[in-house]
Amino acid sequence: MWRAEDGARLASTVWHAGPGMRMISSALVGGGVGPGGWVLNAQVPGEYSRLDPVEHLRELAASLGLRGPGVGMLTAAAVDRTMRASDKGVNACATVGLRVPTWAAAPAGASDPELAPVDDAAQVFPRPGTVNILVEVPAALSDAALVNAVMTATEAKTQALLEAGYSCTGTASDAICVAAPIPVTEAEPFAGPRSTWGARIARAVHSAVYAGAVDYTGFLQDR
Repeated sequence: MWRAEDGARLASTVWHAGPGMRMISSALVGGGVGPGGWVLNAQVPGEYSRLDPVEHLRELAASLGLRGPGVGMLTAAAVDRTMRASDKGVNACATVGLRVPTWAAAPAGASDPELAPVDDAAQVFPRPGTVNILVEVPAALSDAALVNAVMTATEAKTQALLEAGYSCTGTASDAICVAAPIPVTEAEPFAGPRSTWGARIARAVHSAVYAGAVDYTGFLQDR
């Protein structure tokens, strides 16, 4: 879906998960672990300067008719270039923008261009995430396995970025959401990369992020 905002034409995607799903996410809206019926990934300008991103996401969700619990993410990446991949029932999609590739373990006190000043007191806030990932798993996962799934997806993301030629672990404000059915009886206890579902998560995320990184390189070369 497209919208006009501050003179720019911006894309958003919405995944309607339906009932019976729960999500683990690092997103501004719907972050943590809980039930969720939708995931919104909304593009914003690269020089995004709103100081109320949570309220902004809620406004966008309401404008799209999204009700009840869900997850909302912002990104400066081109959402119309979302990459999707699947592996034996696991579906992953990623928006990849690498304007400021970053190593997670940076030296203490190192300046970070991913942070923008917001007032005269030199306070800073992170610019919107540029690598956002959504993973749908058809099997119920335990609480521990949900955390494990986030670890696995993050490791697969970094592997994909390195293999695509980027010396980074991601950007300073990436976001992720993993969705799986709410357990009714038993739930999968593991989602590490050598477990059945973790391996599928890793391959799907790796494929989507790698395709996005290669596409981003081509986008820069075409400019």
